[in-house]
Amino acid sequence: MSRLQPLALRLLALTVPLVAKGFSDETLEKAAKSEGYCSRILRAQGTRREGYNEFSLRVEGDPEFYKPGNSYRVTLSAATPAYFRGFTLIALKEGKEGDKEEDHAGTFQIIDEEETQFMSNCPVAVTESTPRRRTRIQVFWTAPPTGTGCVILKASIVQKRIIYFQDEGSLTKKICEQDSASEGVTDKPILDCCACGTAKYRLTFYGNWSEKTHPKDFPRRTNHWSAIIGSSHSKNYILWEYGGYASEGVKQVAELGSPVKMEEEIRQQSDEVLTVIKAKAQWPAWQPLNVRAAPSAEFSVDRHRHLMSFLTMLGPSPDWNVGLSAEDLCTKDCGWVQKVVQDLIPWDAGTDSGVTYESPNKPTVPQEKIRPLTSLDHPQSPFYDPEGGSIKLVARVVIERIARKRIKWKIICFNVYCLFLFLDDTPETCIYSNWSPWSACSSSTCEKGKRMRQRMLKAQLDLSVPCPDTQDFQPCMGPGCSDEDGSTCMMSDWITWSPCSVSCGMGTRSRERYVKQFPEDGSMCKVPTEETEKCVVNEECSPSSCLVTEWGEWDECSASCGTGMKRRHRMIKMTPADGSMCKAETTEAEKCMMPECHTIPCLLSPWSEWSDCSVTCGKGMRTRQRMLKSAAELGDCNEELEQAEKCMLPECPIDCELTEWSQWSECNTSCGKGHMIRTRMIKIEPQFGGTACPETVQRTKCRVRKCLRGPGMEKRRWKEAREKRRSEQAKKNIDSEQYPVCRLKPWTAWTECSTLCGGGIQERYMMVKKRSKSTQFTSCKDKKELRACNVHPC
Repeated sequence: MSRLQPLALRLLALTVPLVAKGFSDETLEKAAKSEGYCSRILRAQGTRREGYNEFSLRVEGDPEFYKPGNSYRVTLSAATPAYFRGFTLIALKEGKEGDKEEDHAGTFQIIDEEETQFMSNCPVAVTESTPRRRTRIQVFWTAPPTGTGCVILKASIVQKRIIYFQDEGSLTKKICEQDSASEGVTDKPILDCCACGTAKYRLTFYGNWSEKTHPKDFPRRTNHWSAIIGSSHSKNYILWEYGGYASEGVKQVAELGSPVKMEEEIRQQSDEVLTVIKAKAQWPAWQPLNVRAAPSAEFSVDRHRHLMSFLTMLGPSPDWNVGLSAEDLCTKDCGWVQKVVQDLIPWDAGTDSGVTYESPNKPTVPQEKIRPLTSLDHPQSPFYDPEGGSIKLVARVVIERIARKRIKWKIICFNVYCLFLFLDDTPETCIYSNWSPWSACSSSTCEKGKRMRQRMLKAQLDLSVPCPDTQDFQPCMGPGCSDEDGSTCMMSDWITWSPCSVSCGMGTRSRERYVKQFPEDGSMCKVPTEETEKCVVNEECSPSSCLVTEWGEWDECSASCGTGMKRRHRMIKMTPADGSMCKAETTEAEKCMMPECHTIPCLLSPWSEWSDCSVTCGKGMRTRQRMLKSAAELGDCNEELEQAEKCMLPECPIDCELTEWSQWSECNTSCGKGHMIRTRMIKIEPQFGGTACPETVQRTKCRVRKCLRGPGMEKRRWKEAREKRRSEQAKKNIDSEQYPVCRLKPWTAWTECSTLCGGGIQERYMMVKKRSKSTQFTSCKDKKELRACNVHPC
């Protein structure tokens, strides 16, 4: 079997013929009867511990129903710190076993070929491309046609050499066909959130659409992302969703990049919306992060409005966007999601039928449903791939929690009636560290005592809002005691650990305690009085290793408040037998945390919004500031208070530039009335809406001596002109013989006429062939002649 074969397939092939723990004889017998690999991965069922939630399979939006033919994003993920190396993902009709091709429902589409691929022995299933650690994969699943009924999405996880299967729980998702009677109803189930208080998040958008990543027909001059628009909202309001129809606001974002109408629609749903999410547009679409920071926006959620959606147009395009729809930030265990990272591919709003970035407007009539773009949509599409490969990701969005308000209860009773009040425990202006572990109980007996835990105040953004205590106390009793058990033994504290049983390598050590008071009911004490654990001394037992004592107790923390350091020591008992230096460490240090300090030298306000770009077009700079909120006498603050970054707006207009006018040409007649012409050339063409070029040819009237009538006079005039030309040529020959050091090349041919009609000009040149170095021949220069041409009216 190839080493490059998917890990899920290789480990599963090893698992099926073995009677391993968690696999029944009946299961293996059924697996042997089937020759298809698809049935093998479905029949091999493993046991699952109750409450096992490290891995989960999720369909975007958590729908209970699917619309036939619609596409849905499917995510398989592991909760931190868990991970998985391999996986399988398959979709079956309810009640089918997967033995036959018709048992499978819908089709999967690969999003990232580096992460996922179709199984070679089971083409309808998806598995990993390469075996490595991963925490999340995504694919698209297109729902089957009408009449299929319910579908079961199943996943298996490979972690090291353990395979986890689930028929019930977080690795199995059942989704049923939507009844035609409920066609207008949203797919989303009723989403209830049990989290308390509110949470504040920051959305950061990283565009990855550039000529390097998507070279086909990439629009170099006009590529951009439109302004981001969205909101945090309740389940009763949906901005956009796959399989739904775009509203007028979504249409204007998709086709024009304008968020105005979308924001108006959001604000009309004020009861269902908590925060309007907005971020500036990006021109051009991609720049390095050291040149331009990624756009971001902050928003809040609460238990009623715990979903967030946003969109932004990929421009120019017919109606293509990216975004998230109804992303749930509330967890099932009544908390708030810490971080969401989502890779994005473009989707079609269904309002324009163009197939390229710069297709002319072609409204879709009737309007179609919102759907993800695929690589097989149209041969002219910039995302087209004749092999049907995945579309390269165009963007990534990161949503990270930055603050939250905790809620605690307060009960006020009046006689037999009690009121339950919510109190804000942690304002968003107070940012804390995590709680420390609980301290030992202050009582070593069965009398009640207290234990304490602490946290540090990292920042107080608003000094006018007091921050709650940083210490928390809890009642407790000594070891082995319980105020609910009448048969409790009163035990002493543990005595110090004994020395390790060996002086080199791994051994054991023990400690003891004794019964201070037996139970009042006369029962025997069942609490252990002795404890043993493994210990390691001098890990290297060789002639070059030295013998050391065990570590001593930790010293006191170096700080009286805040974060400090504490140390412990050990001694060298015997140097190495071979006379070498002892390499063992005799001192060990680690951080320690004491109660928070009362002076916080550096309290800063949040960053202001970025200023407008310093220019109205082209490249410029923009800045943002924050303020020092703590008093100066509390200490110096070295944090920067102002930041600057480059910004780029659409290119500046470039006006037309022309050369100077040439000399007037000779009159186009030898007698009577005629005209002369002069021209100028275009040096720079106008660009980006600059001033257009004015005329480049001018004509003026001219008058030569009056023409003489009669054939004799005309013949005489031509004779005079011929004689004049001959005399000029003779003079040139004499000059050439008299001054041989100034020689000219013959006249060049006349150039083409500058216009086809209405009077143009032609030019010819005589260039110097040999130039004298003497100063008396300064008239030895290149020559140029002009003449009129195409003088007939247009």
